[in-house]
Amino acid sequence: MSLASTQLVGDGGRVARVGLSGGLPPVLVRRSGSGDPGSERVLLLHGLANSGSVWDAYAEHGRRGGLETWVAELPWRGDSIAEWSARGDVVDFLGDALRAVPGGAGVVVAHSMAANCLLEFLNRALARGTDPFAEFGIRALVLVSPFYRRDAGEFTWETMASSVDGFARIMTEGIRVHSGSRLSAQAQRDLGERVRDRVGAYGWMRFFETYLATPRLRTERFTVPCLVVAGEHDFAAPPEEGRALAADLPRAEFRLLPECGHFLMIEQAERFAAAVGQFVSRTPSAARPPSDAGPRPPREHSPCPRQ
Repeated sequence: MSLASTQLVGDGGRVARVGLSGGLPPVLVRRSGSGDPGSERVLLLHGLANSGSVWDAYAEHGRRGGLETWVAELPWRGDSIAEWSARGDVVDFLGDALRAVPGGAGVVVAHSMAANCLLEFLNRALARGTDPFAEFGIRALVLVSPFYRRDAGEFTWETMASSVDGFARIMTEGIRVHSGSRLSAQAQRDLGERVRDRVGAYGWMRFFETYLATPRLRTERFTVPCLVVAGEHDFAAPPEEGRALAADLPRAEFRLLPECGHFLMIEQAERFAAAVGQFVSRTPSAARPPSDAGPRPPREHSPCPRQ
């Protein structure tokens, strides 16, 4: 992918690049907060069937903290997922989002499916022998409500059936936290099912493919500082999976936010912003560990056939 398929919107929409077809491109990136001079740059990536608005509450806290905030609209957003998911793998679109931020992506904050797509995108680049952290100016990663399993044997037919059966439930949860008390429980369920149907089988498969790929991640190669954040009551991406991911990353820490679920950046926006802010303040650079630290021994990976 290239910027030919990306729309970049600057302050007031004065800067734009549109797709070659002239239609709405799969990736749109806009600047949400200008930040103070020399402030930290943050790129926000949303999950499946959401949009950049999922970050609104957090972005407001970020602006108050002087962050330069960029928000991406990705191919799996609600208004375009049916079109782009049916075309196949969507992971490489992450390169468009990362490349679209002038001066480098800085700290990349990714939620749910975006966290998994980001990990897979970076893993592919590392496997090719390139350094995506330097190429895209990534100083650190914040992985929010990620899905992660260490071994291919952990995926069973029950895993897939449970994910399919629970898909409408997590879509309904997204409707609930966005709408607050404005909708009845029945209206939330009805809308959740409509979103599930709009995502469709292809959209769900694009998500599940990234989940199935997690045992192949060479986590020992992810040398930038990482923060993994999970919600205490997340039934979709269990906190123990986030904890395991943090344990497998060389420079990671894990934070569990109480009294919230999968959409913790909405339910606990202030706590989430504080956790991210503290993490960012402790990571002045994404420099690699000193050469005399010695290589980190690779973790054994179970064989996992490519999907």
